[in-house]
Amino acid sequence: MKFKKSFGLAMAFAMGLSLAACSSGSASTTEPSNPEPAATEQAEEAVDYSGYTIRIYSNSNSTERTTWLINEAKKAGFTISIDDNSVISGDTAAVQAANENKDGDLIFGLNETRWGQIVDGQYENLKLADWTPGWAGDVGEYKYDGKAYGIVIQNVLMLYRNDELGTNGEALHFKHWADVIDSGYKWYRQNKVGGTTNANINSAMLYAFTDPSSPAGGISVDGWKALWKFCADGVYSSEDTYKYGFDPLNKGDVAVTEFYSSALYGKIDAAAESSDNPITPENWALVDIDDGTYYIAEYIGILDKAGRSEEETEAVKAFCEWFGSAETQAAWAEMFDSFPCNKEAAALVYGSDIPEIYTLDNFALSTVAGTDMTYAAYVAAHTSEWTNILTNLGFYWADAKDAPAEPDWDNLDWATLTQSK
Repeated sequence: MKFKKSFGLAMAFAMGLSLAACSSGSASTTEPSNPEPAATEQAEEAVDYSGYTIRIYSNSNSTERTTWLINEAKKAGFTISIDDNSVISGDTAAVQAANENKDGDLIFGLNETRWGQIVDGQYENLKLADWTPGWAGDVGEYKYDGKAYGIVIQNVLMLYRNDELGTNGEALHFKHWADVIDSGYKWYRQNKVGGTTNANINSAMLYAFTDPSSPAGGISVDGWKALWKFCADGVYSSEDTYKYGFDPLNKGDVAVTEFYSSALYGKIDAAAESSDNPITPENWALVDIDDGTYYIAEYIGILDKAGRSEEETEAVKAFCEWFGSAETQAAWAEMFDSFPCNKEAAALVYGSDIPEIYTLDNFALSTVAGTDMTYAAYVAAHTSEWTNILTNLGFYWADAKDAPAEPDWDNLDWATLTQSK
């Protein structure tokens, strides 16, 4: 089903947006001159926090996002500093830079895996300040109480073509993500270890194989066998001509693929621009997977920055109140085709017509049998071991001529394989 968001929200935004939680008096707004929703209009009686430059670290930092956020924050009375992805690219780089520079006021973006590590104090210089925003009750389960709160929800999806280039009308139903290896159809697989999307696909593939007693990174050997077959028999591009999994599906090179939710509908809208056999609203569907999918929620948290005054801390808190508010998150979602954690924001953007891709069961927050950990926390606890296993055994070779022999699964030294070289 093709989904189009409504662009008839401009008036609602114009009337509802103000420097919420930052003003002690009544606020007024002005109607935007363009038809698309602007994020904020400066409230006449709002407190001006622009005297303090708020230092932000994020991996949600495309040039378009950083430009938009700097401009809209300025309208709302804030001065911010945030690097775009030409300076910092990816969640690892964002966290490392924040930890090394020790000058950050807040972090937003990342995902549960990385946030779990920050909340647990795994980074020496990244301590989170105690903080509860006024919109905390609107983000449901996406929160670390008193520390960090959800901004944007994404998930990884498994899609298929149902036309003659795919299943030719057959509906696909799997119990687990890894069942794709026995589906009888061609599937896409990524061609390298590393990257947030790649890691999340692996987390989805391995979910059915958790075993806290296993020396193989808490995953059964059967799980690694399944992932090896996924890699060995999957379709990929050694020249990196596929930008994630949508392209091979759109070209008709595979019947099944993996992709992330936030870009999907925009890709479908533009599908005909890059294929002679494009995806249309009618010729694709989600694979029906009993387990559900691995959701990735991006969060925002305030860093306990040494030397910051109470007044400066209030400016940071006020910015977070503004950025996480329903109105600003709705504008962010409209602008960048994302889905907000804030339920009020989601209602502004989507009304009651929530896209199917955001209604799937979320196993990231399911408890792993034999532990008291959610699967997201379990991934965080084992992610280094998994990366080392993938690297040491040679998963995701980029060229078929470099494909290693399948491991002798019964005679592997997992204690060594889970360590970096």
